[in-house]
Amino acid sequence: MNSAESVLKNNKKPHYKLKRKNINSSSMRNMDWQLHLIIAAPILFIIVFNYFPMLGLRLAFVDKFIYTEGIWRSPWGGFKWFSYMFSGGLPEFWPAFKNTLIIAVSKLLFGFPVPILFALLLNEVKKTFVKKGVQTAIYLPYFLSWVLLGGILKNLFMEDGIADSLAAFFNIAPPLWLQDNSTFVPIIIISDIWKGFGFGTIIYLAGLTNVDNNLYEAASIDGATRWKQTTAITIPAIMPVIILNLVLNLGSVLNAGFEQILVLYTPTVYKTADIIDTLVYRITLQSGSPDNYPLGTAIGLFKSVISFILIASGNFIMTRTTDYKIF
Repeated sequence: MNSAESVLKNNKKPHYKLKRKNINSSSMRNMDWQLHLIIAAPILFIIVFNYFPMLGLRLAFVDKFIYTEGIWRSPWGGFKWFSYMFSGGLPEFWPAFKNTLIIAVSKLLFGFPVPILFALLLNEVKKTFVKKGVQTAIYLPYFLSWVLLGGILKNLFMEDGIADSLAAFFNIAPPLWLQDNSTFVPIIIISDIWKGFGFGTIIYLAGLTNVDNNLYEAASIDGATRWKQTTAITIPAIMPVIILNLVLNLGSVLNAGFEQILVLYTPTVYKTADIIDTLVYRITLQSGSPDNYPLGTAIGLFKSVISFILIASGNFIMTRTTDYKIF
């Protein structure tokens, strides 16, 4: 009879036992306040700069903004400015809304696939130094402000600039570029894609690092081509990241790029370049009249509500039609 059987026969408990490590509750509490302190700064930042300013939305519902009385003591006007905006009292609103949709949707349709395709291509590069060098080169424009890039683009498309020289080389009559309604929007879209696709490429490359190489080896043994491996392994692996970015981009459909357009546009291209944000800027800050503040706030609130509906609808549709849940 072995020792284990004797123990069971005599109904005796084994002599060995696990030692539990004593954790001092006070030391855990000391660690907790440090963790709370770390997240306190970003939470405070969000409250101060994202939620606290929402109190100023009352400005969109006042009858007239009285500077000396402030937002909360100005007389209530209800939906006066919304009716004024939708009924044609502001003729520039609907053209600006149309331009915003055209520019923003074009940026989404043409710009969203670019970082995905570039990440897939860059993932095939085996030379590490080449891969890192390309990543740095395409990521650099993301850190440059539109004030700087706007100056560069103006120099490129100025009269007798590089763009005019290239057009003359191919025997093409150069347009006015940034002063022409037919060329301004394409320049805006292409330059925005060039500036931002490097950041998206880094995100998708990070997602590709989690793909198990054994899957590629097994697919290769089964005779799968590189294209088949990409469609069956690589793209499904980064699909959650693709869906997340798509849903978040849907919420910014009405963000056509205020800084970019403000730096580059001129009154000659207002017909196709004037968007909601630049319209709000002109009728409020640029006019310098406090009487226009309620109207500008109403336009901004309308834009925010539409953006919220789009991002909520996108999340609902993606959750219902796919296996991925964003939030």
